[in-house]
Amino acid sequence: MHRDHFVYSVRNLKNRGLRSWLTMIGIFIGIAAVVSLIGLGEGLRVAIMSQFGFLGPDVLGVQAAGLAFAGPPGTGVVDPLADDLAEKIKNVNGVKAAFNRYLESGTLEFNDKRGIGIAASVPEGENKKIFETMVNLKAEEGRLLKDSDSRKVVLGNDFKKGETFGKAIKPGDRVLVNGISFEVVGILEKKGSFIFDSIVLMNEQTMFDVIGTNKAQVNVIAVKVEDAGRIGEVKEGIEKLLRKERNVKKGEENFQVNSPQQTLEALSSTLFAVQLFVYIIAAISLAVGGIGIMNTMYTSVLERTKEIGIMKSIGARNSAIFTIFFVESGLLGMVGGIIGVILGLSFAFGLSAVGRAVLGSELIQASISPFLIIGALLFSFALGTVFGVLPAYRASKLNPVDSLRSAK
Repeated sequence: MHRDHFVYSVRNLKNRGLRSWLTMIGIFIGIAAVVSLIGLGEGLRVAIMSQFGFLGPDVLGVQAAGLAFAGPPGTGVVDPLADDLAEKIKNVNGVKAAFNRYLESGTLEFNDKRGIGIAASVPEGENKKIFETMVNLKAEEGRLLKDSDSRKVVLGNDFKKGETFGKAIKPGDRVLVNGISFEVVGILEKKGSFIFDSIVLMNEQTMFDVIGTNKAQVNVIAVKVEDAGRIGEVKEGIEKLLRKERNVKKGEENFQVNSPQQTLEALSSTLFAVQLFVYIIAAISLAVGGIGIMNTMYTSVLERTKEIGIMKSIGARNSAIFTIFFVESGLLGMVGGIIGVILGLSFAFGLSAVGRAVLGSELIQASISPFLIIGALLFSFALGTVFGVLPAYRASKLNPVDSLRSAK
């Protein structure tokens, strides 16, 4: 019996083809907006999270703030970090280790081709192991740096692709960093972070002696906390120390003490606010679509008064009439949802591909989970049925005699 109701409902929708399509416009526009924009937003969130996600919850980064322009963090500031601050930070209660990090932007040459990159220092001695643990540093090919290595580098995973230099760089090759020859001893495992996947790592002393990095101007101080649960307390202790050392008042800090988790939380909040705005716009579109369904079904009841009277006169029950109109409205919502999901998927992956091609950034991604698709389809069906209840109920309550008499 329910199968007959379904077939009959489908036939009625086909007979009212143009009206059915016009009714579904609001539904599939709303669903397409939800799927595409949430998919792009989630893809961006996942990509951003991957930039910092490899760092643990027990890590803090200290850097100077001020007039920063293009270049590595901490460069171009009015008052850079002093090289003796790390030793003082070590004495803050709850700090396990603290060491300076130096960054240099410059050129990398290989296979007669040149690219722009960032060289980063690797601390020596006990801090080397702590640093490798903090960033989960592992070599996919070759090995990591030793303290005795001079004029040797470890490269990020992107250099093995060969896209920039025409062929892959492998351990044993020689590259020119700012015109100086270095031997590549290892290639890092892929992190999913454009920062680390395109980094050039070299020993700290090599940066001072060979590259000419200014030891007195620290880019970042990396801090390892003993207990991740006390990271807020440790952060406050470091800030108190730095205010004293740099002679600034609270609220006028010319430095930043951040954890990767705080950065991710702030970014997530911003992305959620954008997605919430999308939800509101999509909800308005879906509400308009739902009202369209209700209007169409009410019109259908009026147009099919005679048909309803005939069905009732030959024995159709109120429940059967209600089911027919209820299923029709649900199908309008479901078909609109299916079209909306298809359009949403096309927009999300199409726009992300165009964005990557135009901007050259891997941050522009689309990430759409099966739960989003299933949820969108169920919601569109529910929307159709909810807005179809009143018209279906009105149709089921029509008097057969009055229906036949009033029908022209």
